[in-house]
Amino acid sequence: MHRRQFNSNASAVLAFILAGSPVFAQALSLSGLSNADATAGLKDTLEKGAGAAISLLGQDGGFLNNPKVRIGLPKPLDDVASMLRRFGQGRQLDDLIAAMNHAAEQAIPLAKGLLHDTIQSLSISDAKAILTGGDNSVTQFFEGKTRETLAQRFLPDVSKVTAQVGVAEKYRQVASKAASVGLLKQEDAQLDTYVTARTLDGLYLVIGEKEREFRSNPMAAGSALIEKVLGASRP
Repeated sequence: MHRRQFNSNASAVLAFILAGSPVFAQALSLSGLSNADATAGLKDTLEKGAGAAISLLGQDGGFLNNPKVRIGLPKPLDDVASMLRRFGQGRQLDDLIAAMNHAAEQAIPLAKGLLHDTIQSLSISDAKAILTGGDNSVTQFFEGKTRETLAQRFLPDVSKVTAQVGVAEKYRQVASKAASVGLLKQEDAQLDTYVTARTLDGLYLVIGEKEREFRSNPMAAGSALIEKVLGASRP
């Protein structure tokens, strides 16, 4: 879409997509918003959401105590986990799960700089994709721009933590066998890459949730510009 077209349609897009209003009359209240305001407001929203997600997840228990993002063993290994518990290795298994989640919590702050740079480089086409992309748009935006780089950044820190758990080697042995017969994805057979992937899944999930919270309650973001953009069409 051309810049002029995006600018002329910004009020309608923000009314129906960001504020979620079905009433056309409310779109008219956004007519004073410039393309610059719309993009800046979106950047501010994403910054707030990313910062809140990092603060929430990058603390002790941020993953382990949050059922939405808590990292467990891959589903195909549930039977193996049950067997280990029956043979008295429940504590070691719990230690492994705790280590996986603590590794995620320690890695999360490493995302801060890249997420900031990605948000600041937001283009008009990026903004349009986010505004018109539905509930998954923010997750898709960050995944497409940052997943590969963040995976490389997270992996060494994740490896340090999981290497300290004795049962981690048992995971690798069992997971490798499961992968060899097609029961498990090859990338999930390596503990470190599995934890790194689930860490990123959790990060993008929470960023998306925070952004949706700000859409439904712009004042909660604590930013005059966000409130102006997201709240413009609210009754």
